[in-house]
Amino acid sequence: MSFGGILQNKRVIDLTQNVAGPFCTQILGDLGAEVIKVERPGAGDDTRNWRPPEIGGQSATFFALNRNKRSIGVDLDREEGRDVVRSLVRDADIVIHSLKPGSAERRGLGYDDLKALNPKLIYCAISAFGRTGPLAALPGYDPLLQAFTGVMSVTGIEGQEPVRVGVSLIDMGTGMWAAMGILGALLRQTETGQGALVEASLLETGMSWMTVPAASYLATRTLPKRMGSAMAMTSPYELFRARDGHVFIGAGNDRLFRSVCEGLGCSEIADDPRFRSNPDRVTNRGALHEAIETATCDLPAADIVARLRRTGAPCTEMKSIADALSDEQVGATGIVLALPLDGQEDSKVIGLPFQIDGSRGILPSSPPKLGADTSAILESMGMPADALAALRDGGVID
Repeated sequence: MSFGGILQNKRVIDLTQNVAGPFCTQILGDLGAEVIKVERPGAGDDTRNWRPPEIGGQSATFFALNRNKRSIGVDLDREEGRDVVRSLVRDADIVIHSLKPGSAERRGLGYDDLKALNPKLIYCAISAFGRTGPLAALPGYDPLLQAFTGVMSVTGIEGQEPVRVGVSLIDMGTGMWAAMGILGALLRQTETGQGALVEASLLETGMSWMTVPAASYLATRTLPKRMGSAMAMTSPYELFRARDGHVFIGAGNDRLFRSVCEGLGCSEIADDPRFRSNPDRVTNRGALHEAIETATCDLPAADIVARLRRTGAPCTEMKSIADALSDEQVGATGIVLALPLDGQEDSKVIGLPFQIDGSRGILPSSPPKLGADTSAILESMGMPADALAALRDGGVID
């Protein structure tokens, strides 16, 4: 079996929308699972309308998170629609939803409800704050949980307003953790035939990203500060101004620090008593930054990087996303994949960030149009044409 077929013959019923859940199911689709995305008739996933920007007439956000899926439009607020989902679940391996805690249960689509139909089912629930506790029923989004879990408190520059991490770190992290939990449950299912309830939340993801700052606080009872591009435990480990941009320089030990100084032609800095050890450099971080930036600020960024790489010092120019996408090294990894769309033949996506046996998963298929597969899927389940027509005429399905 090729890597792209690891989850072949596994059927996923995807009741999620926005970012976390769709990112999770896209991972499973890339691994070869059949993903049936259940969407609201006439509206679909909220991210279909997160535009501009667009790619080939689709929301760029939806395009980025929904490849390798099929779409079926079903109204979950109608009992007939919920019956359609239950029929899908009988032959499914995995169900994933991102409804608020209690919402699936009120619709008769909770874990116990669906487990009764399919005892081997792996059921994954993604929420904002988790299933229990005083805030469980509240909605939540990535930046809200960045603020709640402290991620925002350590992001930015001390003395200035805190800022969110510029990518959907918590949403996509939650999707990743959910996928990992599902894969673990699938492994157990293979060995025992036992189903599972997998739960993931934005809150728990945010707290997991705060593992090191939490350990620092618990060790010192001192709140970590916002340090811009720097890190509290070592120095230099941050951005420095170049003549035409910025360069990140990281020296995690004394040997690498000396390599930095040699590369920049200022070996005397390494011999300064204030900077001889990492604790010394952390204590005198401001003076060290000023000394190094005196050497970098008049040099082109590319020149700085070339010099430091010759001495083995870790460094990089700060790139824009355009620079990163066109970088030779990024291209060499093969993580940027072509995914043609009508009217946008040069469109690309970011693939899975790992390979097995040289493969990054199945070749991607374009995100589906809303309800594009409703008839085909329901007909394959044996639904008669007159029943299909009745559901469509009644607005239950697209």
